[in-house]
Amino acid sequence: MYVNHLVTTTRAACVKSSQATRGVEKRSAVSKLSEEVSTGSAGAFRIEENGINVITESERKGEPRQLFWPWFGANVSVLGLAYGAFIFGFGISFWQALIVGLVGVFISFLLCGIIALAGKRASAPTMVLSRAVYGVRGSRLPAGISWLLCVGWETFLSAIAVLATSAVFSKLGWGGGDGVKVIAMIIVAGLIIGGGVMGFDLIMRMQTIITLVTAVLTVAFIALTAKDVHWHTVSHIHSGSTQAMIGALVFVMTGFGLGWVNVAADYSRYLPRSASSRGVVWWTTLGGSLAPIILVVFGLLLAGSSTKLVNAMDMTNPIGPLATATKLPTWFLVPFIIVAVLGIVGGAVLDIYSSGLALLSAGLRIPRFAAAGVDGVIMLLGTIYIVFAKQDFLAQFEGFLITVGVLIAAWCGVFLGDLALRKKDYSDDDLFRNSGRYGDIRLVPVVTTIIASVIGWGLVTNSGASWLTWQGYLLGPLHLGGKTGDWEYANLGVFVTLVLSFVLTVIFTKNQVRLQEDGVVETASVS
Repeated sequence: MYVNHLVTTTRAACVKSSQATRGVEKRSAVSKLSEEVSTGSAGAFRIEENGINVITESERKGEPRQLFWPWFGANVSVLGLAYGAFIFGFGISFWQALIVGLVGVFISFLLCGIIALAGKRASAPTMVLSRAVYGVRGSRLPAGISWLLCVGWETFLSAIAVLATSAVFSKLGWGGGDGVKVIAMIIVAGLIIGGGVMGFDLIMRMQTIITLVTAVLTVAFIALTAKDVHWHTVSHIHSGSTQAMIGALVFVMTGFGLGWVNVAADYSRYLPRSASSRGVVWWTTLGGSLAPIILVVFGLLLAGSSTKLVNAMDMTNPIGPLATATKLPTWFLVPFIIVAVLGIVGGAVLDIYSSGLALLSAGLRIPRFAAAGVDGVIMLLGTIYIVFAKQDFLAQFEGFLITVGVLIAAWCGVFLGDLALRKKDYSDDDLFRNSGRYGDIRLVPVVTTIIASVIGWGLVTNSGASWLTWQGYLLGPLHLGGKTGDWEYANLGVFVTLVLSFVLTVIFTKNQVRLQEDGVVETASVS
């Protein structure tokens, strides 16, 4: 995460705590898990009380088409335009980049749409559903990975919003120094943390507003900068190798849909279980991919027309050059920064909401709003470091994205393989019981995730991040040219990990899934 994410529509009414705590065997367990299974939300301007509990039937409302707005609002960010320059950095032509952009964005969000189905079927957050796959305690592994990715994305998005504001203010002659950065940081962090703490209903309202405002202003930006596109220049960019295309494709997929797969069911969980499955997949995929496809394509045209813009996309401010290195009219700079900040907030607010749910799923026993607050503090500290320490953070973040992307690809393959095997809905109660049908720790999925990740890291490289030079250790033994060969930047590990974990899950857990659906309880704590 990557770009930034999602959701269904429903205004929840308060329900009795006895409804929310169903599925816990003993009263003492209820008190211990009160933070996990707290009661429902009530209105956009009241703190959501639902945590990682199963959403009760009375709270499940809405239609699949309403998933479009939050997904669109989370991904209609001008950061998508910057991906044009990033993709050309792999040394490929416009037509190659176009294929990479279209395929990478759509396929990665299609994975989100498929995983969103699980949310509708179980009415619980994504990482809680992982308990059916990994076991109740075993799922803490993917929950921790998911939390790490969400916090990384929300910190990155917050930082670039602040830096973009500073760059625009500097061009306007209003000063872009530390004072502006501090004020921008307070506003950006306040919006992100406020939405995450308040919860689902407020986020839904925020996303509707963000979608409308950013869509209009983004169209205006494209109209005002269309004159900067020079087709003759773009069409004569030389082609690159197949390996370079694969590397660019992996970068796009991890930056867009693969950055959201770990939270894709968090919002569809509010839909009625009778909602159309095809509708859930379609509206999630369309909402997530529509804006990025348009933005990436136009970003390619802009970047391919201007070496000045490509060169200005340095490692500390990927959005600012869109205003400072183009012929954008001065009068539009303020609307530009509004659309930039709102688009970023739209993605980050979903990240912080889902990171809080992941933190609870990993075992932290505090209320949901407190978990979002904890993540907000971490995000703020990370933003301060990036903004004021002036680190070469984009290269570091790309390395982080690929590294954690391998882990998420491993989880995604395991989860999709398990989902493909399931023919029935999940057992609500057993998602919260170590002694239930899903068991405590299921070794096959855990070991599969670890092995696939180790193999994946051996097939990726991150030369821009010095702390990741240990990766790529399989490129030599597999005769792929080593860490400096033709496959250096292809990052095959993401694809290999995804496919390998999917296949292993389908082969080795088929019987266990069938037993789960027959209601057979695990007899051992570890299986």
